[in-house]
Amino acid sequence: MIHGVAVKQLTPIPDERGRLMEVLRCDDDIFAKFGQLYITTAYPGAVKAWHYHRKQTDYLAAVTSMVKLVLYDPRADSPSRGEVLELFLGVHNPLLVAVPPLVYHGFKCIGESEAIVMNCPTEPYDRRNPDEFRLPPDSPEVPYQWERVDR
Repeated sequence: MIHGVAVKQLTPIPDERGRLMEVLRCDDDIFAKFGQLYITTAYPGAVKAWHYHRKQTDYLAAVTSMVKLVLYDPRADSPSRGEVLELFLGVHNPLLVAVPPLVYHGFKCIGESEAIVMNCPTEPYDRRNPDEFRLPPDSPEVPYQWERVDR
């Protein structure tokens, strides 16, 4: 596991009307603070990667379809430096993942329908000075290939 990453198993509560699922609470051990809440989507096969933040922690959960969330730890002072972590999250595996500052992350929609991913970062987005640093999905700086691997 990458140092500073936390994963919370989410539990849908169904009844005859539908489902309810708590994602992030202010009294969760995983919670730090609230910045904003937004959703992003990806079409089947689309990759949204790579980026990291200097200040904020991202709290990510896929609420439709399935995504492969990948994290890479480049931090020089981290005990998990150089590690890559793959997590599969969405309707078949409801998880909340806390991604700490300076850890590269990205995701690929691996489901048959558009994925909706919710993020509740600890900081609001600053349009004038974004806390976002990007690399292309095929960057040699991140030792990861997005192709499907049949094991």
